Amino acid sequence: MDVARGELVEKELDAMIERRSRQKDPEEESETWQESERRHEEQRRLQARYEWHLYHTAQAERVRRTLEELVSHHEDEVAMLMDVQPKGAA
Repeated sequence: MDVARGELVEKELDAMIERRSRQKDPEEESETWQESERRHEEQRRLQARYEWHLYHTAQAERVRRTLEELVSHHEDEVAMLMDVQPKGAA
């Protein structure tokens, strides 16, 4: 009876060892996960950088357009004022 019990325990141990050998190494799995996280974080940083680039490019264009309109307005005012002659001057 003890021999049969010993063989059963040994069979269970072999099955457990077999299952464990098929599982991934927890440390290797952790390294894989960390590398995946690093790649994901780098992708997020690149995306944010691209979005900031778009924002600043568009903002520069809006400011440029506004300033050109302001400059044009003031140049028109100067031209209009230069066309006006003071009273009594001929």
